[in-house]
Amino acid sequence: MIANRPTASIFYNLHSIHTENLLSSLFLALPLVTYDQDINIPLYHPKNPLASNTTFKLFSSTFRRPLLTPLRSSLTLSVAVTSAFQQKPGPTTAVHKNPFSSAAPSRPFSSSHAPNFSSASKMSPSVPHTKVAIIGSGPAAHTAAIYLSRAELQPVLYEGMLANGTAAGGQLTTTTDVENYPGFPKGIGGPELMEQMRAQSERFGTQIITETIARVDLKSKPFRLWREYEDGESDAPAHTADALIIATGANARRLGLPGEEKYWQNGISACAVCDGAVPIFRKKPLVVIGGGDSAAEEAMFLTKYGSKVIVLVRKDKLRASKTMAKRLLANPKVEVKFNTVAVEVQGEDKPRGLMTHLKIKNVNTNEEEILDANGLFYAVGHDPATGLFKTQIDCDEDGYILTKPGTSYTSVPGAFAAGDVQDKRYRQAVTSAGSGCIAALEAEKYLAELEDEETRLEKDKEVKKAEINGENLPEYRSNPLL
Repeated sequence: MIANRPTASIFYNLHSIHTENLLSSLFLALPLVTYDQDINIPLYHPKNPLASNTTFKLFSSTFRRPLLTPLRSSLTLSVAVTSAFQQKPGPTTAVHKNPFSSAAPSRPFSSSHAPNFSSASKMSPSVPHTKVAIIGSGPAAHTAAIYLSRAELQPVLYEGMLANGTAAGGQLTTTTDVENYPGFPKGIGGPELMEQMRAQSERFGTQIITETIARVDLKSKPFRLWREYEDGESDAPAHTADALIIATGANARRLGLPGEEKYWQNGISACAVCDGAVPIFRKKPLVVIGGGDSAAEEAMFLTKYGSKVIVLVRKDKLRASKTMAKRLLANPKVEVKFNTVAVEVQGEDKPRGLMTHLKIKNVNTNEEEILDANGLFYAVGHDPATGLFKTQIDCDEDGYILTKPGTSYTSVPGAFAAGDVQDKRYRQAVTSAGSGCIAALEAEKYLAELEDEETRLEKDKEVKKAEINGENLPEYRSNPLL
């Protein structure tokens, strides 16, 4: 005989209080049949053998819902749970009280007590995470990406969208011919060189994202990164990373002279060492603007190629060291004009026309003069792209990120700096690439050590968990009912 509304009580020693609704829905979904004896269902626990000795007991009643296979559970909890489910008893059924329950009435089962599997669809999507992220797009960034991707760390590289006013690829994208980078005996165009570096990064599996990172959080672990246009103040970060390589570079300061934009890289440069040997400057009159050590060094370097080098100094003396100033003033191919500034760049009026003259002015007399000049070199400093990091990482008085000498280590563990963002002296493509290699190797080492530490902590946690579960406790304390 089958009743319309059976009653069943379930007593079970579980290690998860959250299985209550799940078991109820499973039990009540089974077909009704008649049993004459109690049903004992063994509970298997993969980690706690003591818990495996417990059973589910379906107390005697007229009608049962059989389980076709023994119930196995890997759920974990440290408490014993007793639950009863009742559906309006019929005349031939009885409600059994749980002898281990203290006046806890059984509650009717309804759909509101069933597990809510739809809640997962309401959760916000998880933030993408990577072991190592790279911010930058120059030789340092792509060299680091090549090394990390070949090490199968799957780096994510944010190359920026006109970050700091510079196209992806960095300063080399504003350079015409690069003749001092190894492997190119005939030279190579700056943009072409960076295209090849980018392709090599992608070949080995680097994920390149053409968006600018506008905000970072180096105080949290993992590090958090937000994009410039896509992410608002209250939005979740676009990415998190266990390690971060900062290779945002530095931009040469410009003077905004009339004709500057037209003749940039067609006579105007911010790097004498990079461009001084280019044919358009050989045996031609050249001009350097600046009064510090960098200006003196670049002027001395240019004397190897130019017919004459004129140095324009705004003040009445050089800021360079005494030794460097003495060497500069003693060079017969160098002329220093004090209290003088550049006013206008002049040249050929045609596409890709070259610079031919420079108008200058004496700041004391306002007298103007036009010089023959086929090259103009700015030596007025660079601005490192460290605005994102200044308040979170140690920088020098000029804004360059401070690194431990001979390494890429910064003041923040897990954050590494490479390229011109931390190099205020050399600022060469090949030295940037070298520092990118250093940063990649040190980031890889850091991640390996981090993984070893996490493994050790996980093992310690498992030992403590085993003790809590009663594996090393007296027998009477291992009873889940106690």
